Amino acid sequence: MADPVIGILGAGKLGSTLARIGVQAGLSIHIGSRHSVADLQWVIDTLAPGAVTMTAEAVVATSDIIILAIPLNRYRDLDPTAFAGKIVLDATNYWAEVDGTKNLISDFNTSSSEVIQAWLPEALVAKAFNHMGYHDLEIEVDRHPAVPRAMAYATDHESIKPQVEAVLARFGFTPFFIGPLRFGLLLEPGSPLFGAAIPESEFAAELAKIYTSPYGQKIIAARGDQIH
Repeated sequence: MADPVIGILGAGKLGSTLARIGVQAGLSIHIGSRHSVADLQWVIDTLAPGAVTMTAEAVVATSDIIILAIPLNRYRDLDPTAFAGKIVLDATNYWAEVDGTKNLISDFNTSSSEVIQAWLPEALVAKAFNHMGYHDLEIEVDRHPAVPRAMAYATDHESIKPQVEAVLARFGFTPFFIGPLRFGLLLEPGSPLFGAAIPESEFAAELAKIYTSPYGQKIIAARGDQIH
């Protein structure tokens, strides 16, 4: 079976890093952003040689799996009809520096990826690539090839789990399924799992005790219980 074409929307630090890792793994990478192709191409040719630069619209149209590496507050710029039937790996997070000092997008009852899924109702969304910093992504792939780091993901769509896990593995990580999208809250900024670049066994141990953390207690306070 041929490898899927991976599209990356967003060509900042995260997007360009993922493009570089993907190309090095032998994947076909299409990347685009709000910037013109001409303005973006010299950057990508330098940072991720081998990735194909195109308009954001063309990235969506020509890719099998799309990684969202855009600021969370830009999600309404996405055309829901263009994403129908597409697998979307949502790497967005709420950042006060980018999205505003008050989070008006998501909260402890609704993860950011659930917001993305609601905006793209016919897409097949998984939260992935969001809990590890862009600098750690490349460092850990290169430093620990024999013991890949866990890359957690969450999705409501059982049917896409094999494709998602195949992509995460090709990028150099051990896929770690944590449950439906609502569990994506456990991977967001403030969580003990956010920033985790650790092997699967250590990740599982941290996940098992997350509700004893201040972040886990905030989830329980907001929801009345743990996420189920």
